[in-house]
Amino acid sequence: MIPLLHGWTTVQRSAKTNLRLGATLCFVAGATNAGGFLAVGQYTSHMTGIVSSLMDDVVLGNFALAAAALASLAAFVAGAMTTAWMVNWALRRKLHSAYGRPLLLEAALLLVFGLFGVAIADLAHVAVPATVLILCYIMGLQNAVITKISHAEIRTTHLTGLLTDLGIELGKLFYVNRLDRKNKVHADRGRLRIQSTLIASFCIGALAGAMGFKHFGYIATVPLALLLVLLVMRPVLDDAKRWIHPH
Repeated sequence: MIPLLHGWTTVQRSAKTNLRLGATLCFVAGATNAGGFLAVGQYTSHMTGIVSSLMDDVVLGNFALAAAALASLAAFVAGAMTTAWMVNWALRRKLHSAYGRPLLLEAALLLVFGLFGVAIADLAHVAVPATVLILCYIMGLQNAVITKISHAEIRTTHLTGLLTDLGIELGKLFYVNRLDRKNKVHADRGRLRIQSTLIASFCIGALAGAMGFKHFGYIATVPLALLLVLLVMRPVLDDAKRWIHPH
């Protein structure tokens, strides 16, 4: 399993490894988002909705709810900032695990999310808000990783852009070109395949996350965390070997 995943999170990239990593992270994001909703009653990757609700609550005078929405937004941004700091720090030191380190942090936080499950029932007034912030932070952290790796070509925590791009390419695909036109409209089938793969991965992940949480509870986050650890283990070990044996 580990040799198979070698290169998925290392610094040396290819379009194929970007798609493989993007699809895997879409699965994790879908599972985390769906499972998180069943846990705390809120989707944590949908920043557009959170910003809209923030403004609605300000206008309606629901300042406590507005503050909660603002905190969620800040947590998402902080997650993206953390990825930028970690990746740039590691790249300057020419580490193989530069892109994997934020995912390792995400794996640890997913385990924390699982541990919060015990406290949510007894300390809901504290545990639920903290869990929401952790999940928003995770979404920002993860989305920034694949955005940085793919030069903003791939997103993993929300589908709005992917569905828009899919609709554009499908519009081109089914466009009827007139025979007397020189500049015909052609769909980019490669982009169609990428978008369809990412959307399907998110949907499958959401289904798995919802079913996992329903049947197993918070322990369902453990396989997601282990999957992320497997993705980053090889480059982390390579860096450790280089540190132990510099020459």
